[in-house]
Amino acid sequence: MSTQTGTLGPIAAPAHGYTPLLELATREVFAIMLGAGLQPVLGLEQSSTAEFTAMVGLAGQLCGVISLRCNTPTAIAIATRMLGLPASDGDSAVWDALGELCNMIAGDFKGKINGLADRCLLSVPTVIRGGDYRMRSLTDRETIEVSLLFEGAPIWVSLELHS
Repeated sequence: MSTQTGTLGPIAAPAHGYTPLLELATREVFAIMLGAGLQPVLGLEQSSTAEFTAMVGLAGQLCGVISLRCNTPTAIAIATRMLGLPASDGDSAVWDALGELCNMIAGDFKGKINGLADRCLLSVPTVIRGGDYRMRSLTDRETIEVSLLFEGAPIWVSLELHS
């Protein structure tokens, strides 16, 4: 799927080549951690607003950011299912669950790229709440996004890469 340009050089592959790996990593983490199967997004579900954004940075042979976005009811449902306890809108467990889920997706994703697992570090997750923000990443390669349904609501997982 990807090639190395040297023993310490960056992993080189078009970002769209990572799409199936990112989707597979997302599906696996949701299945293992939440016991949930994810469905493809069809039509109107894509118009929902993301009110929670969890991000994990990638540094090393692959540099960029993986993010997981969803609305508030979905974030609460994820935390409730992940922790096995009821979560609420203001509960810090919602933030922690989303950050950890994004971290696991990033770890699973990098483990799927031959030779990358030990040559790419992950940052501590960052979680943002609210939909009224603008983000500018310093990525200079294409961004890929996977849209899936968790319990009928959309989630978005994206990978923004920097050379």
